[in-house]
Formats: sequence, C-alpha cells, structure tokens
Amino acid sequence: MITISHYEMPLHLAKEYGGWKNRKLIDFYERFAQTVLERYSSKVKYWMTFNEINSAFHFPALSQGLVKSNGAGEYQNIFQAWHNQFVASSKAVKIGHELRSDIQIGCMIIYATTYSIDANPVNQAATMIQNQEFNFFCTDVQVRGEYPAYTARTHKKYGVDPEKLEQTEKDFQLLKEYPVDYIGFSYYMSTAINETDPQAATSEGNLLGGVKNPFLEASEWGWQIDPLGLRITLNTIWDRYQKPMFIVENGLGAVDTPDENGYVADDYRIDYLAAHVKAMREAINEDGVVLWGYTTWGCIDLVSAGTGEMKKRYGFIYVDRDNEGKGTLKRSKKKSFDWYKEVIATNGASVK
Repeated sequence: MITISHYEMPLHLAKEYGGWKNRKLIDFYERFAQTVLERYSSKVKYWMTFNEINSAFHFPALSQGLVKSNGAGEYQNIFQAWHNQFVASSKAVKIGHELRSDIQIGCMIIYATTYSIDANPVNQAATMIQNQEFNFFCTDVQVRGEYPAYTARTHKKYGVDPEKLEQTEKDFQLLKEYPVDYIGFSYYMSTAINETDPQAATSEGNLLGGVKNPFLEASEWGWQIDPLGLRITLNTIWDRYQKPMFIVENGLGAVDTPDENGYVADDYRIDYLAAHVKAMREAINEDGVVLWGYTTWGCIDLVSAGTGEMKKRYGFIYVDRDNEGKGTLKRSKKKSFDWYKEVIATNGASVK
C-alpha cells in the first residue's frame, strides 16, 4: 500500500503558494500522482490519496501546509484547502483506474469513536454534530462524491462564506465520477462529548478534544484506550457507506524500559493490540463488515509526530535513542516482535 501524500508537504509549496488553499496545488498533485502511479501501479494494488485528511480540523500544518502565517487561523482557508484536496483525490482515482483495472484507491481519515457522556438529548445532538464534522465530512465527499446536507450548517458555524470558495461545476463532476474505492483510517482512541457540564474534566493529551470517559483507561499520553470502540467504528462506517475498509494505523505509544540487552517486555503493547485484533475479528465474523486489512503504527520506534518525542514509542523494535538525540541507534526486538510475527502468520488466529 502507498499513500500518495502522507504529511510531507514540500516547504516550497507552503511558502510560495500558501499550501493547499491555493488551487495550483491541484495540478501539482495531479502531476505527482501521475508520476508515481505510472511508475508503481503495476506493482502496488492498494493506494490512498491523503493521510488523515480530516486532521486539518485540529492541525492543518501537517496535511494542508497551513500555519498561522499563511492562513491556518481562518476556516475559510481550511475548507478551501479541503475542496482542493477532494478534487485532487478524484483526479488521482481517475489516473489510477485508467492505468490498472483492478487498482483500489482509498481515502484516509483519523477516526475517533465519539460518545455522548450521557443520554441527555443536548449531549446526544452535540455528539451527532461532532461525528458529522470530524469523522464524516471528508469521507462523505470522497466516498459519496458530493457534499453532505449538513455542509451549509458547518460553513455557518465556522464562519465560512461558500460564495468565496473557489469551486467549479467541473470540480463537482469530478467528485461525482471518481469517488474512492475504499476507506482507510487510523484508530487510536475514542472521545466523549459533554455540552451540559462546562466543568467536566477534559481528556488530557487527547489531540481530538473531548472529556474523560470514566469507563476507559488511558495511555501515558492521555489517549483513551477503547478496543470495543474499534468494533463500533467498523460497524458505523460500514453502515454509512457499504464500502470496504482498511485499518492502516493502530498502536500504543508508551515509555519502554529495556534491560541490559536492549530487550523490552512490552506486555502492555501486546494486550492493547490483542484487544483490537479481537474487536476486528468480531466485527468481521459476527457483524459482517468488510475489512480488507490491518497495519499497526509502527513497526520500529521513531520520533512521534504528535509530540516530537522519541520516548513515546510504538514499535516492535527498540531503537537506542532518547529525546535529546543521544544513543547508539542499536536496534533490538521487543517481546511484541515475535508475538506479532505469529499474529501475521496465523492471520490473527493466534490471538485468543
């Protein structure tokens, strides 16, 4: 699987063109997509157009090349950038399908199962809106090929003037004719909504906001651990779109303490992943969803994109490096390495 654009906006395009709010990036992306698809489409069947495209709601620098100095503070720019990305995505789908008949090109979002904190209709309605805006908006456009009915409400809420958005009838035609083939998503956590209690404790460290869910434990960085939420997510997406899914990121960021040989007994990571594998299996076997695959984040320790830390580790392989850049870079297998090797070999059957 290849993601055509994964949080690697060229600095020149951000500085000289203002990031994805500039329609010129549609043509730049189309040329880039044409190049990589022509080169690798015969070797790679599964593609995604943009990594976590909906993340721009919270951090547009990564996916749209927008920072405060070039317009990230205005939702007008973020929604314009999204539209341009939607059009570019459809162009990539068109190119891919013309090159290879069985190619599969998907969108990719960061999905956070979102609960109402209680049965109060006020909180239920707020949860519905949160889901529409964050979990569904970008997917609705890319999967259904048209903007959802709640778009006008969302524009009004965020001060977006639709008359000032650069959109053409040709754009809308492209969106309709070339939707994505499947839905890729990352899943790390769930969140909860509480509109009725302004004093409710927030979930510290949760990039997506929300309040603490009293029924869930959290990681060392405050991300609420919710494997059952993954089963709910798979059902929700399948019910809404009836499109195949691919979980492309899932993992636990944790502090790992190696012994003198560099070995890490990371049973906590094994427990986290096993619970999510079980949730997938139940969604497939009991609920009937179509899930094409699952990949973890990530195979080897690396600097965490969210916090810029080395000590927040996700990998099956320990890398001797600390937050200050000190260490030999020596690599060693953690306990989870051979465990996950067996998971792959048995297609998850080894997880009981």
